[in-house]
Amino acid sequence: MTAPLEPQQLYHPCDTAQFGFRTTADLEDLTEIIGQMRAMNAVRFGAGIRHEGYNLFVLGPSGIGKSSMVRQFLEKKAQDEHEPADWCYLNNFAQPHKPQALRLPSGRGAELRRRMEQLVDYLRTAIPALFESDEYRAKAGAINEEFSKREEQAFKELGEEAGKQEIVLLRTPDGFAFAPTRNHEVIPPGEYEKLPEEEKKRVEAAIAELQERLEKILRQIPPWRKERHERIKQLDRETTLSAVGHLVGELKEAYADIPGVLKYLDAVQQDIVDNADDFRKQEESVSFGGVTMVTHQSFHRYQVNVLVTNGEESGAPIISEDNPTYSNLVGRIEHIAQLGALVTDFTLIKPGALHQANGGYLLLDIRKLLVQPFAWEALKRALQTREIRIESLGQMYSLVSTVSLEPEPIPLDTKVVLFGDRLFYYLLQEYDPDFGELFKVAADFEERIERNAEADQLYARLIATLTRKETLLPFDPGAVARVIEHSARWAGDAERLSTHMRSVADLLRESDYWAREAGHATVEAADVQRAIDMQIRRQDRVRDRLYEAILRDTLVIATEGAVTGQVNGLSVIELGDFVFAQPTRITATTRLGEGELVNIEREVKLSGAIHSKGVLILSSFLAARYAKNQPLALSASLAFEQSYGQVEGDSASLAELCALLSNLADAPIRQSLAVTGSVNQFGQVQAIGAVNEKIEGFFDICAARGLNSEQGVLIPAANLKHLMLRHDVVAAAAAGQFSIYAVENVDQAIALLTGLPAGEASAGDEYPEGSVNRRIAARLAKLNEIRQSFAKRSTRKSAAKKKTD
Repeated sequence: MTAPLEPQQLYHPCDTAQFGFRTTADLEDLTEIIGQMRAMNAVRFGAGIRHEGYNLFVLGPSGIGKSSMVRQFLEKKAQDEHEPADWCYLNNFAQPHKPQALRLPSGRGAELRRRMEQLVDYLRTAIPALFESDEYRAKAGAINEEFSKREEQAFKELGEEAGKQEIVLLRTPDGFAFAPTRNHEVIPPGEYEKLPEEEKKRVEAAIAELQERLEKILRQIPPWRKERHERIKQLDRETTLSAVGHLVGELKEAYADIPGVLKYLDAVQQDIVDNADDFRKQEESVSFGGVTMVTHQSFHRYQVNVLVTNGEESGAPIISEDNPTYSNLVGRIEHIAQLGALVTDFTLIKPGALHQANGGYLLLDIRKLLVQPFAWEALKRALQTREIRIESLGQMYSLVSTVSLEPEPIPLDTKVVLFGDRLFYYLLQEYDPDFGELFKVAADFEERIERNAEADQLYARLIATLTRKETLLPFDPGAVARVIEHSARWAGDAERLSTHMRSVADLLRESDYWAREAGHATVEAADVQRAIDMQIRRQDRVRDRLYEAILRDTLVIATEGAVTGQVNGLSVIELGDFVFAQPTRITATTRLGEGELVNIEREVKLSGAIHSKGVLILSSFLAARYAKNQPLALSASLAFEQSYGQVEGDSASLAELCALLSNLADAPIRQSLAVTGSVNQFGQVQAIGAVNEKIEGFFDICAARGLNSEQGVLIPAANLKHLMLRHDVVAAAAAGQFSIYAVENVDQAIALLTGLPAGEASAGDEYPEGSVNRRIAARLAKLNEIRQSFAKRSTRKSAAKKKTD
């Protein structure tokens, strides 16, 4: 019969003698990454290759430190890379609704904005001063006087010509008029009628001729005034140009190496010259709803909207966007309320994370990205087109009718790094055809690393690094060893260590707290243990209520005696980060039948697919072993007693099989033992998960009722390497009060549970007398005989009925 495991097989301690330090304060900081060579090589490759589509997806559960490790690597790499260019949006004077994008060397965007602000501030005072100067007034006055004299001369000549013909040119409120004169005085209408007809005809002919000449002069006046206006306007241009020309010239010299700036400065100069009145009249009155409002010229159109500048930091930018909404990714166009309407201009264009990361790296959480409407599609579109196009969602979907802009797209050159669980990666690979083209590099982070002496030393340096970073008390070798041991427990494997850095850091902080509470100068193993115990204590309310129900016999679990067809199984409950086991009674009944095995949980839809598969494997095992040459004249039922929820997994299949075999052999099972493990069709026991929690769960019930040296747990032999049991369980095993048995097949398990030999089949498929298998074979043979007798009787009855008929 299988012997119980030795205490040293139940827990694999960390040897403190391997540590040559007094406390972790004596250790150097950890500069390398523990156990993530595959993932970091992928990150190095993905960050280095500069071809299209080679963006990264960093896989792994949250808390293992993948984000901080990748960021640390990128920060080091980015220092040696070129600083990206500045990007600005400028007013498009020809088409104001289509702002122009301008690329500038790093740091020069802010400089151009500042110099343009200085230019406008200077012109605000310089241009009005020039137009108020004596020189300008004299030139403008000369032009006005010239055209005034031209008009006066034309009318004077016309008046003299009329005087020679005794006709006078009169100016009236309604315009010009001609009247006959005598002795230089106007002839009244009455006297004019007394003139001879010949004289009257002469006067009328002369007036008609003069009227034609007057009309010709009047037709010439608008062109003269237009010419005067053009000359005044040209004077204004020349005056404005004298103020702005040398300043723009200085700017052109400063940006002579950037054609885009030179072209923009030419447009600025031309616009200032064409709109000099804006500088002369910087205030305007507007009446709105009976209220007069005074507006001031802001000269926004000459501003430089520096979208992105990287002058303050060296190297390539590394941007992490925690809220990757559509607008936060690709930028947005803001609006302001003005006289009851929403208006905008190029200065209200705001950058997104893609702009800020242009030329560098953009780090995003895939889950946060996918839950934001339109964000994932916008990111893909930007990567596919290699440009950032700012579009208003309201305009795209015709949700709003406000005036908006169409900014010129900005070329995109950034490396996008997505972080997320493996589930997101494989779902996107399967269902998004664009994903594989855009994210060709996967960096898969390990959750566990091999536990060896080298890993222990690295873990000690990791603890030293974290304690200094978090300003914690140093850890002594015993405390370091206890953290390493608990890391193996997190990994669920005595030969592995967890890489879940968040859990490690939390344990260090809490250990530091309890050490300070105890007045210790360094953190000791007892402080670490107390932190572990308190973590469990804060989460074990549900477990305590379940165990209380078992101890009060509300949930019936026997830990002594022997019962046929009844066994203690072990199920696992996960509540967040807290995992614990609950003993469950499993029962089996058998009877004459057609070979069917009824899974009661499955019949009521409480059995998961894997559990149902495990039960079907049991049916296959029974038929293969006991009914090779005869029908399986058996019906059986399996049930998880007092189970009111979903049952999933195959870790109870060994217990279920043992309950069936017990019922068939009429061999009582020791209730002081619990069983966990899955089986295959050949009766071999296979490994299961959470083996430590399952053992401890049954131990806690037995300990609460009192250990009697008969209690224990059967586990798969394949789980030996996973054992990292609590110290109280190991101590009870060392004292012979509690036993753990490792079994390789169902025969070993049934022998331990019943105290009877399982029995091995001979060459003729005969089992030894008194063995469990012999009892089962005999029972099945008896059931088969009964079934055959019923069949013969039914056949005779059918034959007799036919004769009667």
